[in-house]
Amino acid sequence: MQEGTIARLTDKGFGFIKMAGQEKDLFFHSNELVGVSFDSLREGDKVTFEIGDSPKGPNAVKVSKVA
Repeated sequence: MQEGTIARLTDKGFGFIKMAGQEKDLFFHSNELVGVSFDSLREGDKVTFEIGDSPKGPNAVKVSKVA
């Protein structure tokens, strides 16, 4: 599992996660959330996730909010 922080959220059901030591933020879609709703996420929240591959490159999957 990787850890990161919600960097940006959109009103279209996706956002980006900032990972320590990485220059580029990682995309995630609300379909990949586990145990949390998209509406309850806030920028700055800590999350855990796995990195998956998509046609557009790496993205976050199995995203969970750290309690």
